[in-house]
Amino acid sequence: MSAEAPFSKRLKEARIRAGLTQHDLGVLAGIEEDNASAKMNQYEQGVHIPKFPRLKDLAKALKVPTAYFYAESNELAELLYRYEQLSSKKRQELAKFLK
Repeated sequence: MSAEAPFSKRLKEARIRAGLTQHDLGVLAGIEEDNASAKMNQYEQGVHIPKFPRLKDLAKALKVPTAYFYAESNELAELLYRYEQLSSKKRQELAKFLK
């Protein structure tokens, strides 16, 4: 993974983890159905990087925090991913522990 732009690889990993096709993810993120596959392919290939509002839509559709896409290490990305999967109760417990 390129240290400069982990976005493309992380996007593809999160999409596959979520069990979505490029088309399905694009539609869930608000991309027009006719362009969804092509646009997602361009994002995953690193041809284009979405603007922040679209990035937030992608993160929401994939149930990952936006920071996940740009974490500097795979370990941090995995922590961010797992944190997002926790219930609100577990997050509160974790927050108490970290204080």
